[in-house]
Amino acid sequence: MHDSSTGSTGNTARPSRRTVLTATAGLTAALTVPATAAHAATPDDRGLRALVSRMTLEEKVGQLFVMRVYGHSATAPDQADIDANLKEIGVRTAAELIEKYRVGGIIYFTWAHNARDPHQIAELSNGIQKASLEQPRGLPVLIATDQEHGIVCRVGKPATLFPGAMAIGAGRSRSDARALGRISGAELRAMGINQDYSPDADVNVNPANPVIGVRSFGADPEAVAGLVAAEVSGYQASRVAATAKHFPGHGDTAVDSHTGFPVITHSRELWEKLDAVPFRAAVAAGIDSIMTAHIQFPALDDSGDPATLSRPILTGILRGELGYDGVVVTDSLGMEGVRTKYGDDRVPVLALKAGVDQLLNPPSVDVAWHAVLEAVRGGELTEARLDESILRILRLKARLGLLDRAHVTRSGVDRTVGTRAHLAAADRIAERTTTLLVNEDGLLPLDRRTRPRILVVGADPASPSGTTGPPTGVLAGALTELGFTATALSTGTAPSATVIDQAVAAARDADAVVVGTYNVTAGSTQRTLVERLLATGRPVVAVAVRNPYDVAQLPSVKACLAAYSWTDVELRAAARVIAGRVAPRGRLPVPVQRADDPAQVLYPVGHGLTY
Repeated sequence: MHDSSTGSTGNTARPSRRTVLTATAGLTAALTVPATAAHAATPDDRGLRALVSRMTLEEKVGQLFVMRVYGHSATAPDQADIDANLKEIGVRTAAELIEKYRVGGIIYFTWAHNARDPHQIAELSNGIQKASLEQPRGLPVLIATDQEHGIVCRVGKPATLFPGAMAIGAGRSRSDARALGRISGAELRAMGINQDYSPDADVNVNPANPVIGVRSFGADPEAVAGLVAAEVSGYQASRVAATAKHFPGHGDTAVDSHTGFPVITHSRELWEKLDAVPFRAAVAAGIDSIMTAHIQFPALDDSGDPATLSRPILTGILRGELGYDGVVVTDSLGMEGVRTKYGDDRVPVLALKAGVDQLLNPPSVDVAWHAVLEAVRGGELTEARLDESILRILRLKARLGLLDRAHVTRSGVDRTVGTRAHLAAADRIAERTTTLLVNEDGLLPLDRRTRPRILVVGADPASPSGTTGPPTGVLAGALTELGFTATALSTGTAPSATVIDQAVAAARDADAVVVGTYNVTAGSTQRTLVERLLATGRPVVAVAVRNPYDVAQLPSVKACLAAYSWTDVELRAAARVIAGRVAPRGRLPVPVQRADDPAQVLYPVGHGLTY
């Protein structure tokens, strides 16, 4: 193993390409084909097959894994991260993980301390590539993350953060979705991240969905499909592999697959008309990778297995019927949905037998790695089966240009990440997403001359990665910049009677109240807060900072906006709408049912007011 004290400054060094270039002499120019190229075998496969033929069985097994690792540095992480790595992975550093298991991919998480700032991320990426390329027959690493934007982001400020998928769905602009992918992809690529687990291709038709919700573009499969294809083209134009998820469709669940095992009850016919549509569009757009769902889908496979482990779903439908021959990556193998029926030693083997190529983040890489190795040695899996997946992975690395140049530069980060032009583009896109649902008596926009004092109250959920937060503070700050005198009072997602009394008292000194709501339910004291504020006689504007369904629980409110997330870019856009600096242009991408009769639609898809 590498000692953590050696090469501690090596993360900024140019990674060696010696072994790759030797093995692929004369091929790299031909292999670096456009990101939108078809996934079918080409004459260039000869060079890639030559690489595969030189690999040991252990190296082949390693190429199939994408693994988490703690630390900001590949060789010299903080002691707490060394301790976490030793406890969970049995190695000290990313470099040791690569040396021991020869993993083909690494996934970055904020909680794993991989993403402090853009320069650090770039140095970590370079250190990972250097560690891998210096191994015998070393190959570049696919470095991935979940940069969906909105409520799921791993790389925060000063990188450019965009509205999330449902907000983009409200904006209904494919050019905006394409611009998001192009700009976000360029910034990720500059930091050495070359695979993004985005976009979410799920069609969210269940308001109670606890895991997808605003991560989806909406409830109309054709609209979702168009935005998915556009975002894919943007990311892949920036040479970052896009990943459509979660196949065969996670949009109609009431169970979170992180903590349970959801069952989708759609018929095969409904799946074709609803869930399949965006995935077909992604395949037609030349998507580089597709992520599986840990869901049971009896109409597609009645075995009771999760889709991640289902050969009928992954090989029969995705490969056979949809004609997809790109990389298939599992959702995290640490999630409960894939661990319910089988042990952690069986899951990776069954996933490969089903047709998966990349095994993402198993609870124990040692258990999973050895399980695959023993399955080949024992004859349950053939080495030829592994070669199929490795060839797909190598094709992807070649298309991304990683076989030619895997490292990134500090100057590239400075030129690309969080530039003024990128930030301005995010603001413009956000302005096209804010949705005005209710505006009785023309309450909005507020006039700073007649209503200069604004109280901002409401829920302050933990800020999405890398945004300023809390939401009440961001809204108050944005309104103050727009000429109001705004003060913030956090009341939380379940305000107590005492907190509600404080808000009511503060409202008496304000000319108007803005209240941020977060996933309001029938029994939520957020409803009580809004009713008590309305009783003061002060104008009350509700801003749903996550699910647009909140408006159904607030029947008395005279003005309500949907922001779809509480990230800075969306809250600032909502403030500009409230102040009348921009007109609301978003339209609901999902229907909102009545709270007292869910069979009745209160606001249909496409509803949105303006002024």
